[in-house]
Parts: sequence; C-alpha cells; structure tokens
Amino acid sequence: MRPVYVALIFVAAGLLLADGSLSAQHATAFDIEDGGRAFRNTCATCHGPDGDQIAGIDLGRGQFRRPFTDQELVGIIRNGIPNTPMPATNVSEAQAVKIVAYLRSVAAARRSGAATGDAARGKAIFDGKGECSTCHRVNGTGSRLGPDLSRVGQLRRTIELEQSLREPAAEVLPANRFYTVTVRDGTKVTGRLLNHDTFTVQLLDAKEQLRSFVKADLREHGFASTPMPSYQDRLNSQETADVVSYLVSLKGARP
Repeated sequence: MRPVYVALIFVAAGLLLADGSLSAQHATAFDIEDGGRAFRNTCATCHGPDGDQIAGIDLGRGQFRRPFTDQELVGIIRNGIPNTPMPATNVSEAQAVKIVAYLRSVAAARRSGAATGDAARGKAIFDGKGECSTCHRVNGTGSRLGPDLSRVGQLRRTIELEQSLREPAAEVLPANRFYTVTVRDGTKVTGRLLNHDTFTVQLLDAKEQLRSFVKADLREHGFASTPMPSYQDRLNSQETADVVSYLVSLKGARP
C-alpha cells in the first residue's frame, strides 16, 4: 500500500466533519488554491488529479472512512501512522491544513452540483451528439486533429474538463495550441502545433498530414484560436456531467 494512499484516506475522512473545523473556519481562497497545488504535487501521483484512482476511495466525491478532526488529520499527514506504510512527510503544518481545506472545498462543490454524471451515457454522447471523435482519439479510435484523450482522466481535473467543454478558450495547454501559417501565394494552413523553433514550424493539418514550413518563406505565421467548440448551449447540465464522467474514466488502455 502506498504511503500517500494511507494518509489521504484519513484526510478525506475529515471532509465529512460538521462546521467548526479548523480548515472550514480559517481557509481563504488563496489557501485552498495553495492546498490544491500541494495536493497535485504530493498526492495526485497515486490518487489522480481528482483523487479517484484508488479503488473504493474517491477524495472528491465523499467516499470516505471514519471521521477525524482536521487537526488530527494534519498530524497524520505530517507525522505518519505508526505501524503502517505511512511515514512522516516533509509537509509543513500550514501546508497540511491547506490540503485538508482544498479537499473539503472540492467535496463541498461536488455535493452541491446539480447532476451526477454517468460514464456510459457520456461515451454515447461523446461518440454521437457531441461528435467529439471527429477531432479526438481515444484508445486508437477517432481523429488525430485534436489532443489524444486516452489518458485525460489521469491528466486533468474534473473542473478543468468541465471548463474545457463550456469555455474551451479559457485555458489551452501548450501541447494543444493551434497555429496558422500563410505561404507566399496567400494560402493559409491551420493545424495543431507539433513543434516550432527559430527557423521552422511543424503542424498537423486538417487532413491529419504532417506539414513543415520554413518561417523565412512565409508571409505570416502565428498562434490561432482553438477550434474546439463550446458545448455550453449544445449540452444540458446532465449531458455535460455525463461527458465529464466519461472523460474522467479515461486512464489509458489496459494491457
């Protein structure tokens, strides 16, 4: 059993406590954001970005064990659990408090959500109404125009996936940027940027063909807006939750 796994089972338990806990009273928005960074740096390797990669434990949706006070949880994170694989860590008391506050905040937000997603329904929407496979590839099926989503559930948090559906231009990861070049005769080519340096640029164009250009031979070149459409008005809240649930389930093809 991995050390972080043991600790976070108990951390998650603290999220069930009633009002009056240390983190609920004193955590600011900045504290919660900082706690999220600490969680991703320290804990997400084992638990995943949403804390749901360990069977039977979902840190973001309220699947917890018996409750502890926040201060007890801080002690467990910092000092470990005797006679278990959970060792003491280098996490400061302040950072441990922020991790607890972050997990509490995530769980509260999930509980207040209007819809709970279903991965099977989400896959049907992904392949059908959403037409997502016309740009994205999952486990060898679909297009290469957009990012491969086969492991997106390991890489992106639920809140980030939902935002990408509703506001795709709000945050575009560097590896997912698109680029437009205009050649000498005025023809424009737009594609997913694979690489660029001082002298050249390589794209995957709309026909999924690798294109390489010498910048000195171009009239213009630069980053393009994401072609990802917004699903804000195309999917209702339940459909969005279903698609997000499906994306979260994508952890890579099993051997």
